[in-house]
Amino acid sequence: QVQLVESGGGLVQAGGSLRLSCAASGRTVSNYVIAWFRLAPGKERRFVARVSRSGSGTNYADSVKGRFTLSRDHAKNTVYLQMNSLKPEDTAVYYCAASGTYSSPNERDYDYWGQGTQVTVSS
Repeated sequence: QVQLVESGGGLVQAGGSLRLSCAASGRTVSNYVIAWFRLAPGKERRFVARVSRSGSGTNYADSVKGRFTLSRDHAKNTVYLQMNSLKPEDTAVYYCAASGTYSSPNERDYDYWGQGTQVTVSS
């Protein structure tokens, strides 16, 4: 079993930066693909980014490409999402998710989910 806890959200001005963390417990996060999804007001939850088991492969939604960067620290069982050049449209609750089977942008392929962390970007 894996438990995921997100942290690092907050309120920032447009153009600012935040770093989100996804800390895993129970089992090493190294065994899983880790993805971030976000739920914006009035919208469906959407894929943001994912990182491979090794940490060497990443995929990003077009909306965040070039601004967000994923990394993972296997020793700490933690995945980081560095968010730069934030825009008001990035405002959402951000969720960390883990899949032991798939590398995918689809919610259905993820087995474990964190509680979410709020990111608010003011204009």
